[in-house]
Amino acid sequence: MKEIEKDSNEQLAAIAFNRQSAVFDELYGSSAIINYKRNRVRSHMDTLLKANSSILELNAGTGEDTLYFAGRGHLVHATDISAGMLGELGKKVKSKDISWEICSFTNLANLQRKGPYDHIFSNFAGLNCTGDLKIALDSFSQLLKPGGVVTLVLLPRFCLWETLLVFRGKFRTAFRRFFAYKGTRSRVAGVYFRCWYYNPSFITRSLKESFQVIGLEGLCSIVPPSYMEGFAYKYPMIYDFLKRKEERLKSSWPWNTIGDYYIISLIKKG
Repeated sequence: MKEIEKDSNEQLAAIAFNRQSAVFDELYGSSAIINYKRNRVRSHMDTLLKANSSILELNAGTGEDTLYFAGRGHLVHATDISAGMLGELGKKVKSKDISWEICSFTNLANLQRKGPYDHIFSNFAGLNCTGDLKIALDSFSQLLKPGGVVTLVLLPRFCLWETLLVFRGKFRTAFRRFFAYKGTRSRVAGVYFRCWYYNPSFITRSLKESFQVIGLEGLCSIVPPSYMEGFAYKYPMIYDFLKRKEERLKSSWPWNTIGDYYIISLIKKG
């Protein structure tokens, strides 16, 4: 029964992002805060990637990060459950350093290109679209070379900015992560599916046998989340101040765990 529910939720997510794929870049490409988040993630990755690394990208979407890392000289194999998203990626590809494949991150055992890879990468909470994240995590060791690295960008169970919405009377949004044991209902392009939240401790605990943490940063812990997009344009000086503060404190507790997202990197032992 649980397997049926998992497959059903993943199919709904695939349908949702298939519907949104044609307009995805238009919707999010010009957002100041989304661009801030993407640059932060890329900067984190750039410090870890060796020259000419092979990267397995999960939930690659329309391929904005795929193109960036291939442009930096890396070989990228992009995967996503949404054929529509990968179709948009395919329209952009002009490099032999990029390949792609429709595959869910909970089905990596059936991945056609198993590597092994130097780096596994998942951006912007794609992995939050499952209640069975450990299935994906358990597959990482076999897909990575010794000394390989995994970098995940995930939604934690507590977000400072979101919780502060209680003072605006938005109680349901303020506390939705706390009580999301069975996932929360999300809506994209008119399709509903469920998302779950995972603290960094869940990742480190799940991977402790084979991996060691080498980096943990909060993302939008001091800078507002992207759904507060108007903040960056309405208060540009404050926004720049908050970016500087987050850059200084991003790896310090508690700021590395209370953002809208966190970036965690782990290295494979041996």
